[in-house]
Amino acid sequence: MKLKFEQITPYFFILPHLGFFAVFLAFPVFFGIYISMHRWELLDWEKPFIGFGNFAKIFDSTTIQYEYFWNSLGNTLKFVVFSLPFLVITGLLLALLINQNLKFKGLFRCIFYTPVVLSITSVTLMWNWLLDTQSGLINYILSLGGYTPIAWLSTTEWAWVSLVVVTVWWTVGQNMLLFLAGLQDIAEHLYEAAKIDGANAWQRFWSITLPSLKPTTLFVTVMTTIASFNVFGQPYMMTRGGPGRDTQVAIMYIQEEAFSNYRFGNAAAMALIVSVFIIVISIFQFRLLSSDVEY
Repeated sequence: MKLKFEQITPYFFILPHLGFFAVFLAFPVFFGIYISMHRWELLDWEKPFIGFGNFAKIFDSTTIQYEYFWNSLGNTLKFVVFSLPFLVITGLLLALLINQNLKFKGLFRCIFYTPVVLSITSVTLMWNWLLDTQSGLINYILSLGGYTPIAWLSTTEWAWVSLVVVTVWWTVGQNMLLFLAGLQDIAEHLYEAAKIDGANAWQRFWSITLPSLKPTTLFVTVMTTIASFNVFGQPYMMTRGGPGRDTQVAIMYIQEEAFSNYRFGNAAAMALIVSVFIIVISIFQFRLLSSDVEY
């Protein structure tokens, strides 16, 4: 009896996590697939099974869902392409900076990481004030230098610049912390041996630091890509998807289809397609970046 109890004891420890996983992750995924197979409209009591009908609308060029969804997914890809290099490279550079023997490196570490703990509401409200065309602080500073005020949030090009800058400012501290952990895990004797061999700072960085950071770089890149695909708060609260629908991202249109148009079946199908895109790109990144990675 005692042996049997010892065999099942480990399962009691994983039971709470398994319960949360089943309720908050597994069930929503399967329920979303179920909804995507039905004409699930909030105000309609009947929710008939239509198979892949909702998916067919998304791939039918004559429907409004086709135009708006693929436009929003294209905007999401733009955001990923624009923001990912800055989030990864800036995070690495900041980690390299505060990993040096600086006098106030603890203070700098705190300053760079502080924006991460702020809510998206606080971040967007602050930046909306800074970027306001008429009374924003940034345009006020530009006017002092004799420059014409810029419509940061109402012209397509500057709206994208603003969204990327705000995102980098808000989240780069997280990547910095991950890279810093990777840097501190590199054996110091490798650098000492390289110095004895006459390697300069750039050679030490290229031959020791970067190869040693491959696992960290892979993790940061994949997680940042997934987070960028799920962008919602910044464009929703700063540009409302404008001008027009030029900065409307996929999650924004899915939210509109579900909670404004009450077509939950269409929204669930779109969410699944976005999920497939994220999975495919993540697999590609793993294949591209995980070669010669040792854990």
